[in-house]
Formats: sequence, structure tokens, C-alpha cells
Amino acid sequence: MYKKCPKCGSLQTTSTHSDVCEHCGLVFEKWLKSKYKSRTSQRVKESLSKSYSFLNDIKPWFLYIPDPFPKRRFYSYIVIYIGFFIWGWSFIFANHYSAELNNSFMHHINLVFHEAGHVIFRLLGQFMTILGGSLLQLLVPVTFLAAFIKRRDTFAASIMLWWLAQSMMDLVAYIDDAQRQEMWLLGGVQGKDMPGIHDWNNILGQLGMLDYAHGLAVIISWMAIFLMLLAFYWGGVLLLKLKHR
Repeated sequence: MYKKCPKCGSLQTTSTHSDVCEHCGLVFEKWLKSKYKSRTSQRVKESLSKSYSFLNDIKPWFLYIPDPFPKRRFYSYIVIYIGFFIWGWSFIFANHYSAELNNSFMHHINLVFHEAGHVIFRLLGQFMTILGGSLLQLLVPVTFLAAFIKRRDTFAASIMLWWLAQSMMDLVAYIDDAQRQEMWLLGGVQGKDMPGIHDWNNILGQLGMLDYAHGLAVIISWMAIFLMLLAFYWGGVLLLKLKHR
């Protein structure tokens, strides 16, 4: 019980244990809920305001357009965008859970960095040696993405986001195969024929997550689709800004 009413300020007698003010009839519990709700709402508004301010601060980095911008370069961007847009949809509609993407041109590009990752991360122990292949496969496009943003080449950065998404799709089948180990690997062997050769069987096995292989593959697949659609949107917005220059 309040000794003093928070609304009218009147003192409450010690002989009563009522949750209602003796003078103005304020229900203390309702007042508390209202006060808490008001503070929570204010905090949410402040948080959203900070997020909006942060987005406004980083927006110029992602939507930067140099001025002047040659028309010839603009038309070349359109051709590049259309090419990657059409190519990207072929990856989105592909069966990510089969080895279908292993026949694509991008798979061979990703494979170079994948194998290099096993060598580069060898100094960090056995687990990182195994994980390093998939990790470097994703780190390379992320590094280029960051580098192009720093250079204020936003259109090239959007293409690097496309690459990151495609590289993630490229890993989905490998992750999904962690339990079955039926995928054909380098050297023309299946993981089940050579224990210890399948990266994601080792990774998830050591983490005790082998039963969650398919679930993880589904998550990575949908994340990759989202990032590729985001790359389409990003590049499209940049081209619209350039059109109205």
C-alpha cells in the first residue's frame, strides 16, 4: 500500500490496507501498470529513434552515387545488373539440397577459396582446419563487400552481396548431406566411403549437432535467398538513383 497517494498526495491511514486511495479513489495497481506501460513505450520510442538515426547515418555509405557519373558507365551497370538478376534467379529456383549447384560456374570459383581455407586455418587446430574451408568461402565475398563499401563503390558492393548469397546456397547441399554422406567429393569418393573426409559431418559431429543438419541447411538456404533478393533490391535502387541524375 502507498503511504502517500501518487496522484493527489494525500496521506493514507495505517489502519487500512486498501489498494485504492481513500481520498481520490485512485487504484494503485492500475496506476502502476499505466506508469510501467508509459515508461516501456517511451523506451521503445527512444530505441526506434536511435535505430532510425543509425540507419540515416549509414545510408549514405550504401546508397552513395558519385557526381558526375558517366552515362556510358550507367548503361554498363544496367547490363551487369540484368545479367546477375537473371543468373541469380536460376540459383534461387535451384534445388539447394542436391548437388545441382556443384555443376555451376560459381561452384568452381567458391571451391578454390574453400580448399584454400583448409590450408589457411590449419594453424588454428583441427576443428578450424575443417571449418576453415566453408568459412573462407563466405569470408572472401564479405571482405570484398566491405572493401567496395569503403571505396564508395556501392554497385560493386551489391554484386558482392549477390556472391555471398550464392556462396551460402553452394554450401546448403554439403550441410544437408552431413548425416547421409552421399555427396561425391574431390577425388571421386563419397564421405561414407572415407570416414573423416566430409567437412560438415565432422563439424556437426564434433558440436553434437549432427541430427540438426537438415534444419541448419534450411536456415542457410532461406538466409541466402533473402540476401540475394536484398542484393537485387540494393542494385535496383542504385540504378534508379543514377537514372534520375
